[in-house]
Amino acid sequence: MKLILARHGETDWNRDNRIQGHSDIGLNERGKEQARCLASQLKEEIITAIYTSPLRRAWETALTIAEFHQLPVQVEPDLAELDVGEMDGLTFEQMRNKYGDILREWVRDAGPVKMPQGESLEELQGRAWAAIQRILQKHPEGTVIVVSHNFAINTIICQAIGLDLCDFRKLGLSVASISMLDLTERGGARLMLLNDTCHLNR
Repeated sequence: MKLILARHGETDWNRDNRIQGHSDIGLNERGKEQARCLASQLKEEIITAIYTSPLRRAWETALTIAEFHQLPVQVEPDLAELDVGEMDGLTFEQMRNKYGDILREWVRDAGPVKMPQGESLEELQGRAWAAIQRILQKHPEGTVIVVSHNFAINTIICQAIGLDLCDFRKLGLSVASISMLDLTERGGARLMLLNDTCHLNR
């Protein structure tokens, strides 16, 4: 299965550099335009299925992509972003002032650090990768689009290529970017594309 991992377009919280977890923020006008550029880039792909996180910013992006394909958008709850709990909506400065100890732990080894009243990257990776495995079982051949979020996509890629979660920052994902994995039912994986944003510059 060729897995296209698309990050949603921009929201006001992305623009303002606020932490964005499970808060259900929709795309802003720039994000809607980014989603249209993303959809145009993918319109020639022969798609087997389209899956999305239930959060509105991803769902709106997926619906825009689906306009070029005669396919329903299927919601997969386990593709939702990291639950950052009490940090949702905070700026980096606010987070540093209120949760400095947690941030220092995150810098040392992000994987097991649990967000206050939220979850850890390890927990996110567990549920997101389980969702990908279910999708792979349903569509072992063909091309599937998954629209999700920064941390969720990062953890999926890390799991697929055997990269430790503490190194997830080496990947880097922009809004409305495209990454691609080639996955097999036997567990093989190749990273074919990472953080492609060329379509946003046209």
